[in-house]
Amino acid sequence: MEPKRQIVFIMTDTTRWDMVGCYGYPDMKTPELDKLAAEGVRYDKAYSCQPVCGPARSAIFTGRFPHSNGSFTNCVPLWAGVKTIGEYLQPKGISSAYIGKWHLDGGDYFGNGVCPAGYDKDYWYDMRCYLEELSEEDRRKSRKESSSLENGGIDASFTFAHRIADRAINFLERDKDKDFFLVVSMDEPHQPYLCPEPYASMYEGYELPITPSYFDTLEDKPELERLWAGDNLKEDKSKLKIKPQLFLGCNSFADHEIGRVIDKVREVAPDAMIIYTSDHGEALGAHSLSLKGPSVYEEIAHIPMIIKGGAYMKSPVGKVYEHVTSHIDLVPTFLDYFDIKVPGELHGVSMRPIIENPESNVLHDTVFTEFHRYEQDHDGFGGLQFMRAAISDNAKLAIHLMDKDELFDSKNDPYELKNHIDDPEYASIRDSLHEKLLDMMNKTRDPFRGYQWRCRSWNKDKYSPEWECDGYTRQKVTEPGELQELDYDTGMPITEFVRYKKKYKKPAGTV
Repeated sequence: MEPKRQIVFIMTDTTRWDMVGCYGYPDMKTPELDKLAAEGVRYDKAYSCQPVCGPARSAIFTGRFPHSNGSFTNCVPLWAGVKTIGEYLQPKGISSAYIGKWHLDGGDYFGNGVCPAGYDKDYWYDMRCYLEELSEEDRRKSRKESSSLENGGIDASFTFAHRIADRAINFLERDKDKDFFLVVSMDEPHQPYLCPEPYASMYEGYELPITPSYFDTLEDKPELERLWAGDNLKEDKSKLKIKPQLFLGCNSFADHEIGRVIDKVREVAPDAMIIYTSDHGEALGAHSLSLKGPSVYEEIAHIPMIIKGGAYMKSPVGKVYEHVTSHIDLVPTFLDYFDIKVPGELHGVSMRPIIENPESNVLHDTVFTEFHRYEQDHDGFGGLQFMRAAISDNAKLAIHLMDKDELFDSKNDPYELKNHIDDPEYASIRDSLHEKLLDMMNKTRDPFRGYQWRCRSWNKDKYSPEWECDGYTRQKVTEPGELQELDYDTGMPITEFVRYKKKYKKPAGTV
């Protein structure tokens, strides 16, 4: 009897890549994720598509960059017609359940409690569902840090993470003999850092190592970063102590709850593929910054990713993939696993080559991340901050459309202290990443593209502004069975989706 096609996709919120022990940080107590990495492949250079909760998830679950799916800031829903992975799978008879934080319905932080298309309503459980199970007193309690609670705090059963894990275990028992796709999306270790003992005191007295990034003065960096840092730039860094006791405690608690789910997978669905990642990181004072935002800094954009292959996409044991990877490839990977054709509108590709043979294949030489604003509802956090960034194994280019751009030498300056954007010695690296970034924006029909991204202060001799930009029209590729796009000039079905507008002079250097 052939094994079923089954995937368990697990994610946490705000887990930095260096908050998982197997990434080389033994002080981080994450035994369950470490064990998973020992059974599969650890991806050492994985990056968020936009390091903010909602937009990061929008890319993870649609396979389209936030600029193309509509949810490009917190509290903005996906555009009509944009499908998430469940909408591709459920019509094929695949049991699809989403349990946990969603953040893509355009509501407040907690969601609206309504199951979106493509997922099993019996298992839908966003944060509003969780809060509505609680009394008013317990609701307020659930939004407090563990350190502020009296009478011994809480037990595990009170938490969102534990209730998510319980539902996931129940789903696995029910659908173990079916093809299924299960999402387990925990809010932990995100604020308010609520977790039971022994996790609440597990890191008592622990201090994060103070790396050179904490001494960054942000000179020759974008003004937005200095505004973001604010009074933190005035701190005496020689006396700095970073003690995120509850943040790290919640991280280890989430690892424990993940372990409960994985143990059940091993018991009832041993041939399932298991994937773990996080949406984004957290600055924790590095570069004098807090939280996350328009940045490619390692502490913010670099996330963990671990994949244990399944029956239809096997992985070697205990291997490490050392090249850049991106969340944008997750949906194509899911579809590939279920033997479903990947639609042309998706922006990534299947990770199969680097799951099955991570030491011999390279999937991308460059991946991309972006930013628009932190949240539609907030006036703060810098407001509108357009960023597009290209990240390779050894360098990062960040274009801040309304501010100073950045180029980092990731190999020789791992703490990203020196901005090489105007350095002639780095011009070839910079310009290569720039061209790849512009090409990505065109290929993905980025609605925010324009001559401003091409014409930067550091390349005035190479490019000049043109009203017609690149001179092309780029229309949505129509998939078989979809309503065909019609040509504006003829009213007939389009046969050439990307074409040069011949009434304009073709810009120099284009083909």
